[in-house]
Amino acid sequence: MRYAYAITGALLLGGTAIAVTSSSNVGAQTAQNEGIQAAAPMGAPASLADMVEKLQPAVVNISTKQRVTVQNPFAGTPFGDMFGQQGGGKPQTRQAQSLGSGFIISADGYIVTNNHVVSAGAEGASVDSITVTLTNREEYPAKLIGRDPATDLAVLKIQSSKPLPFVKFGDSTRARVGDWVVAIGNPYALSGTVTAGIISAVHRATGGTYDKFIQTDASINQGNSGGPMFDMRGNVIGINSQILSPSGGNVGIGFAIPAEQAVPVIDTLRKGEKVKRGYLGIQISPLGDDLADSLGLAKNRGEFVQGVEPGKGADKAGIKPGDVIVSVSGKEVTPDENLSSIVASQPIGSRVPIILIRGGQRQTVTAIVGERPSEDELTSFAPAQDDDFNQQQDDPSKGGQATQQSVGISAIPLTPAIIRQLGIAADTRGVVITAVDSSTDAGAKGLRRGDVIISANNRPVASQADLDAAVKAVAAQGRNAILLQVLRRGQPTTFLPVRLRDK
Repeated sequence: MRYAYAITGALLLGGTAIAVTSSSNVGAQTAQNEGIQAAAPMGAPASLADMVEKLQPAVVNISTKQRVTVQNPFAGTPFGDMFGQQGGGKPQTRQAQSLGSGFIISADGYIVTNNHVVSAGAEGASVDSITVTLTNREEYPAKLIGRDPATDLAVLKIQSSKPLPFVKFGDSTRARVGDWVVAIGNPYALSGTVTAGIISAVHRATGGTYDKFIQTDASINQGNSGGPMFDMRGNVIGINSQILSPSGGNVGIGFAIPAEQAVPVIDTLRKGEKVKRGYLGIQISPLGDDLADSLGLAKNRGEFVQGVEPGKGADKAGIKPGDVIVSVSGKEVTPDENLSSIVASQPIGSRVPIILIRGGQRQTVTAIVGERPSEDELTSFAPAQDDDFNQQQDDPSKGGQATQQSVGISAIPLTPAIIRQLGIAADTRGVVITAVDSSTDAGAKGLRRGDVIISANNRPVASQADLDAAVKAVAAQGRNAILLQVLRRGQPTTFLPVRLRDK
């Protein structure tokens, strides 16, 4: 009934409008949109049509056919042969497809896209074929020339009897927040879709080691991956790669790999070579609020060395756990230019000056850059998963008063018997935690009974009195956090900034 009344009302209003406009008592009327020409924002063209018309032929649709092995969840049960799965519930092979975008970078058919566009989408899947479709609907089988999962880039090649339309890269280092950009791609398989917007941020990190994205509010959706982001001169300054969305659709937050990062990788892949990256052999942590406060340093200026891999460049250069690296080869280490990306870009075998802070003093060392190992090799250097000592809590009153009140932990000196019980090196020196107040920052950050505190603010701790003295010194200096070096069985030592309890 509500819908019917709405229609009736609309008809009545429509009739009234006709009666008024057709009345002889009313003078000539002008439509609201007659004679309007919207002015373009300063620096932007009145229309993007001419630019898009030239660029679209170089943007392609990329599709893959995949084989996916599916395990029968009813294998080994009376239902194993149901639903057409014969043979006692054996794994079945099914066909799957994926769609994405790409763009041609040379007249002889080299194409750039994202690695995830041409990779198997699930465990047990393999890519059988890759097909490239041009805007004129011509289809070509594509060969995968090379891929780099670390930067999510891939290069394809198609063969054509005629020169193909292509686009060139621009200078993404000149991109500024607020600049206009255009994205062309195939969202939801809608070929040749054009969206426009502005650059929302540059050097945006989303959690990856080499993240340096250009963020945009131009609509980016599923299927846009691998497509180009153009500046107003029609040059490619980014490769659309990710979206941030709670629903899976566009919410105005898209990310593109900047050309400055992509071009060297693409050039290497195009030659059929493997991408090699520099490596020093260190574990690092960002210099966030707590860590910076515990060291008395400015936050987000440098990165903290958690561990050093024996025999690698950092170890040979004399870099130690607890150092803060602030500059490599003249480039400052910041959240926008993180240590990993700076080191990765250094030539393998080169000697680079490194400025670090140790004990509050700046010093310079020189390191020889090695080649970054495979991800499997790096995993062996990463900390192991936490062990569960499964021990009862001791009486917190056995610890020092200052440490209990300010940090929320109790500790006792290591003894040979405790060292044997913990399974740590016989020459370990420190204090072992017997209890942790779960309501404190120490509890929130995972400290627990059985952890060994080796140093506090880079000073060795051999007794509860040493730990109390370090806590009091931090409070006297007006700092709000203390830096603890912690050893847990089966893991390398880790530096952990612990915020003091509010009084």
